[in-house]
Amino acid sequence: MKKLLPLIISVALGSFSQTALADDLANIYQQAKQNDPQLLRAASDKDSAFEAINSSRSSLLPQINLTAGYNVAKLDGDTDGFNGGLTLSQSIYNRSSWINLDIAEKVARQSDASYAASQQDLIYRVAQSYFDVLKAMDDLEFVRSEKAAVGRQLEQTKQRFEVGLSAITDVHDAQAQYDTVLADEILNENALTNSYEEIREITGQEHTNLNILDTARFSASAPQSNVESLLQDAANENLTLLTSRISQDVARDNISLAESGHLPTLSFDAGYNYDDKISITDEGTLTAGINLNLPVYTGGRTTSEVKQAQFNYVSASEDLEGSYRGVVKDVRALYNNINATIGAIRAYQQSVISAKSALEATEAGFDVGTRTIVDVLDATRRLYDANRQLSSSRYQYIISQIQLKQAVGSLNEQDIIDVNKGLIAAKK
Repeated sequence: MKKLLPLIISVALGSFSQTALADDLANIYQQAKQNDPQLLRAASDKDSAFEAINSSRSSLLPQINLTAGYNVAKLDGDTDGFNGGLTLSQSIYNRSSWINLDIAEKVARQSDASYAASQQDLIYRVAQSYFDVLKAMDDLEFVRSEKAAVGRQLEQTKQRFEVGLSAITDVHDAQAQYDTVLADEILNENALTNSYEEIREITGQEHTNLNILDTARFSASAPQSNVESLLQDAANENLTLLTSRISQDVARDNISLAESGHLPTLSFDAGYNYDDKISITDEGTLTAGINLNLPVYTGGRTTSEVKQAQFNYVSASEDLEGSYRGVVKDVRALYNNINATIGAIRAYQQSVISAKSALEATEAGFDVGTRTIVDVLDATRRLYDANRQLSSSRYQYIISQIQLKQAVGSLNEQDIIDVNKGLIAAKK
């Protein structure tokens, strides 16, 4: 799947003024990268996770503390004194500290994978919201064309009724259909307004003038790889699976971390203390030594923590298996959806041609009295329904390709560029 969409399109750009006023998919994506809260949050989470490595490493490094005090006591007489100290502690052996460092590094890798998944998700969300707008634009255009067609039929029916060629019921049928289309127009206008808000939510800016799909040069074809090859790629590259695998590794490390509670710790400790109330000379006390701490009995806490970590590992393993099965399901379903949508596009293209011919024949039959106005209205509705279905299936094909790339784990910014090549400036 080197190419996202086999859209064999040679883009014919409009005038500079048209292009300058319209937004395309690539421009909106670049704005979304800078402003999308979900992606920005994922970036902060990643930075935080990498900073946690330094925090975990600090327990393996020397710990130096300085203390100082000045005390005044009033008994038989006023006495005051100064005391201070400097301590140094260096861990020599502490298994839990090394395991915590290893866990922090894995969590950082997991956060990095999650950020990459957020980047892929942004590509999908931008594309979905963009083509939701184009679909809403098409739906509104089709319903307005249908309104014009039904309006002409209504006027024609009224004229025929006035000269006695049609019954009043024909006028009522045409009027009812016209009123229905008016309601559809209102709903489609609202749907378009709401679809603009999807883009605003991601980018933080308003975009109401978008480049449209070049349907004249649009071409859809099946994925270049077979489904088994795609499944193998997904098993290796899918970011959800990667994060689940790391979660399993972390859960395994947590078992070792809990077991380290049975092990001794060894440290080097040194200190210098001075208290002028107890010091005979001006010199303080210097101490140094190796300290061993061996937990003999902790009330069963360590054993319980080990069992808890083992249960958590089983849970993480089941999560990984569930994620894998979900990815397999998604890849197979999206692969099948793409092939089905390709067939549907071809069928809807023929359906539009057939519906147009049927409408023309029905109108001719109505003129000579062999068809009723209801037949004409039904044929009109079928034509515009076929147009809507064809438009929707084109956008679904593009989105399904993007989703398949995301499921496989190979979705990237180049795919946005490839899709963007299939857009042209809308005609004014």
